[in-house]
Parts: sequence; structure tokens; C-alpha cells
Amino acid sequence: MTRAFDGRPVIGVTLGHPDPATAEHWLSGLRPAPVLACTHLVPGRLPHVACTLVFAGEPPSSLAALPPFEGEREGGRAVLYPGVEHLTGDLTVERLLTVSAIGRVEVLGGTAADPSAVIRTNDFVRPLWRAGTLTLVTMPAADDRLVPFETRHPTPCCTTH
Repeated sequence: MTRAFDGRPVIGVTLGHPDPATAEHWLSGLRPAPVLACTHLVPGRLPHVACTLVFAGEPPSSLAALPPFEGEREGGRAVLYPGVEHLTGDLTVERLLTVSAIGRVEVLGGTAADPSAVIRTNDFVRPLWRAGTLTLVTMPAADDRLVPFETRHPTPCCTTH
């Protein structure tokens, strides 16, 4: 389990959010905002979405009253992270890595993306937490561009698990 990000503790909470969109909405209202927030799909009899959070300073005291999430944090999907506000429009892989906390961009299948490749972000970039590194998985698109594998509006069959 990942217990720290940039030396700061990771707090896990689970409110039983039914889907990532509901969890993201809850995350957007947190004050102070976390510097890193990931969503985690929790399988089981009652599948739901849990969250892990990292704050620059003290976390909101209200979090102490929430049910903790002690599950596996590897593979968490980052929603809030340093530099996310700069990931709009088209960017080269090199630029994306420079302006954000994303540490690796790979093309579907696991190969590292060429630093000069252009990513069409569609203003929606959700890297995964893998081996202590925020990793953006992309796939080839038209005009020799890459796009993030996860889209804002996924195929309905994939939104409930």
C-alpha cells in the first residue's frame, strides 16, 4: 500500500460512492482541496468507489469521522494532482511531464510514449498511480496524436464497475 506522496501521509476514505463521477463531485467540494486525490474501484458484494487524499497541510477535521479505506492503493485513478490545471488542449508528452506531477506516459500495451508525441487531452487527464508514479495511459488517435485511454464519457458498459 502506498502510504505517502511527497512525504505526506495518504488518507483513505470510503463513503460508498456508486461511481467515479459521484466521487469526483464529492472531491471537488473538499476544502482545503487535496494536492492529490485518487479514486479506487472497490469490488465485492457492494461495489463502490473509495478515495485516497493527500493534503498540503492539515486535512479537514471532518475526514476523521468518515469510514476509512484501507484497501489497495496501487492503481488509484488520480483526479486532483499538481499541474492538472495545465493539461488542456494539445500538449507534447515532454510538456505534459514538465508541467504536471505525471511521471510517465505510456501507449496502451506498456511502451513509453515518445517525448515529442502530441497528446490531445480533451481537457480530461486521469493518470493511474502505479509503482509510486502517476502514469498516463494513452492510445493512438487520428492525425498521429495520442489521447488518454480514459475518456470523460466512457462506454456505458464500463461505467458501473
